[in-house]
Amino acid sequence: MAPRLDFSNWWAKDTRKGNPVVVTMENPNFSVVEIDGPDSAFRPVEKSRGKNAKQVTWVLLLKANRAVGCVAWLATVLWALLGAIKKRLIHRQGVTLASEKLGKGKLLFRVIRVFLVTALAILAFEVVAYLQGWHYFNNPSLHIPKTSDLEGVLHMVYVAWLTFRADYIAPLIQALSKFCVLLFLIQSADRMVLCLGCLWIKYKKIKPRIVGDPFKSDDLEGSGYDYPMVLVQIPMCNEKEVYEQSISAVCQLDWPKDRILIQVLDDSDDESIQWLIKAEVTKWSQRGINIIYRHRLVRTGYKAGNLKSAMGCDYVKGYEFVAIFDADFQPNPDFLKQTVPHFKDNPELGLVQARWSFVNKDENLLTRLQNINLCFHFEVEQQVNGVFLNFFGFNGTAGVWRIKALEESGGWLERTTVEDMDIA
Repeated sequence: MAPRLDFSNWWAKDTRKGNPVVVTMENPNFSVVEIDGPDSAFRPVEKSRGKNAKQVTWVLLLKANRAVGCVAWLATVLWALLGAIKKRLIHRQGVTLASEKLGKGKLLFRVIRVFLVTALAILAFEVVAYLQGWHYFNNPSLHIPKTSDLEGVLHMVYVAWLTFRADYIAPLIQALSKFCVLLFLIQSADRMVLCLGCLWIKYKKIKPRIVGDPFKSDDLEGSGYDYPMVLVQIPMCNEKEVYEQSISAVCQLDWPKDRILIQVLDDSDDESIQWLIKAEVTKWSQRGINIIYRHRLVRTGYKAGNLKSAMGCDYVKGYEFVAIFDADFQPNPDFLKQTVPHFKDNPELGLVQARWSFVNKDENLLTRLQNINLCFHFEVEQQVNGVFLNFFGFNGTAGVWRIKALEESGGWLERTTVEDMDIA
C-alpha cells in the first residue's frame, strides 16, 4: 500500500504553544481585552462588552443635541409665521400687492368660501343630531327607511328628472344646436366667397406695386432722395427671452439714421428685466442708432395705454409714420422700404399691414395648424377685404400707420385689450 502524502492533517493540528496573553491598559478610558491565542483577536466581540460609561454619556448628549435642534427649528418656524401674520394683519404690509395679484381669483375664493360654509353647516348638523340622540336606533323619533321606501324615492326622483329634462333642457339644447348649424353655414358661405375672391385676384394678378423710385426727390439741388420721418415702437412687458432679438432686428433696419427714431416702450415690473433692456438700448445707442428707452410709472391700459402714452410725447409731432412691432417680431432690414413707399401719392391710405412668417411652424402639429389658420387669414381674408372692400383689420404688429390717420380716428383707446381691432 502506497504511503499517503496528505499533509492537511499536519496543518490542522493545534499548534498553539505558550500561555495565553493578557493585555491591560492603565488608562480607564479603554476596555480590557483578553486574547486567548492568535486567532482570538479576529473573533467577533460582543458590542455590549466594548462600551463604558463615558461612551454612553456621549450618545445621550448627541441625542439631546438633536432634540434641542428640532425644538429650535420648530420655534423658528412658529416665530416666522407669527411675524408674517403680524405684518399682514397689523402693519398691512403686502396686502395691497397681494390683492392686486389675486384680483382674478375672486371666483375661486368664493367657491372655497361656499365649500367652507357648507362644511361648517354639515358639521353643525352632525353635532345637533348627536346631541338629540338620533344616532341611537331605538330612538322612537328616528325613522329608518326600508328598501321599498328608497326604491320609491329614487323612482320619483328619476321621473322628475326625465320630466325636467324633456320640458326645459331638451328645447334649449335643440335651439343651441340649430344656432350652431346656422353659424356654421354662415361661416362656410363667408369662406367660400373669400376663396372665390382670392381666385379672382390670382386670375387678374392684382397686387399692390411700387412704381418707380419712391424715394426720388424732385429737388435736384439736394441729395435727390426724400425719406419720410418714421417712428418705430416696440411695446413689451417682461419680455426677458426675446427683447434682445427684437431690438437688434429693429436697429438694423435699412433707413437713414436721421430719419428714424426707435422707441422701446417697456412696461416690465421686474427691475432686473428693466436693467437688461436698458443695457441693450444703451449698447445700440452708443453705435449711433437713434433709440430711446421709455418706462411708464403708471401702467394703465395695457398695450393700448403704453402706445397712447408714447404717442403723447412732444418729439413725435415731427414724424409722419409709425411702425409697430411686438417684442417677439424680427423684421427684415428692408421692411420700411417695402411698406412706407405705398403711402406716397396716396393720402387716403392709412395702414399698410405686412404678412407674418413663423420660425417654428414645423415644430409640431399644433404649430402647423396655427400656421395654416394664419396663412389663410393673411393670404385670403385680408387680401380679399383689402381689394374689394378697401378695408381690413390691423393685426397689432408688423404694420405701418400714418400718424395723422391714428389721430383722426381717436387714437389708442384703453377700454379694451384688443387694441388692434378697436383702432381698425
